[in-house]
Amino acid sequence: MASSAVRQLVRQPLAVGVRGFRCSGVQHSDKLFVHRESSENNKNTPFEFTAENLKRIETIKANYPKGHENAASIIPVLDLAQRQHGWLPISAMNKVAEVLSVAPMRIYEVATFYTMFNREPMGKFHIQICTTTPCMLCNSTGILDTIKSKLGIKVGETTSDGLFTLSEVECLGACVNAPMVQINDDYYEDLAVSDMEEILDTLTKGGKPKTGPRNGRHAAEPLKGMTSLTEPPYGPGFGVRSDL
Repeated sequence: MASSAVRQLVRQPLAVGVRGFRCSGVQHSDKLFVHRESSENNKNTPFEFTAENLKRIETIKANYPKGHENAASIIPVLDLAQRQHGWLPISAMNKVAEVLSVAPMRIYEVATFYTMFNREPMGKFHIQICTTTPCMLCNSTGILDTIKSKLGIKVGETTSDGLFTLSEVECLGACVNAPMVQINDDYYEDLAVSDMEEILDTLTKGGKPKTGPRNGRHAAEPLKGMTSLTEPPYGPGFGVRSDL
């Protein structure tokens, strides 16, 4: 009721001397926050933790105080399940609830909140391209167009061979190295179109592309050389009074 009243108010012509206000359009996420049964994602979808990962779960739980270890382990154990299976079917979420002795709803509410958890089948290589302002100004649009044209998919789609899934994301925290993409756990930064083509070709052939900056930088240092901290650091006691 309140939202419809606001929309009606915004649409009404303004009287002379009266200032109005505007509200932005409704933005819909590309993620589905409820479960939809399917042939590949249902409670009977096969999932069991490997013996090695069951040991890892005990190691994870040991990081937290007694009495809180199960609830505190939800996020890392969900991540472990996703790494084992490639994505998170509801059967994997139920198994996490079982091994951590928590209600399944505790797992669902976490898995549907964080976009790092993929509740639909993903390709072997998950390409996440940042298109936030710094990357956009450095031609992330050209990088995105290159990925789409070379792989023949749109954002949110997976290639027919199951190799690549493409996602458009917000800031990945490497603004000084824009434009950049994250592929699985690796960052590829300071990209040119030719770099992106080479990365995709290498992955397709089963190789391992060079990670990090692609323009000769070691990390995130200034492109034209250091502008500060250019001298060796002072030793212990610098600036301290001699009588102290």
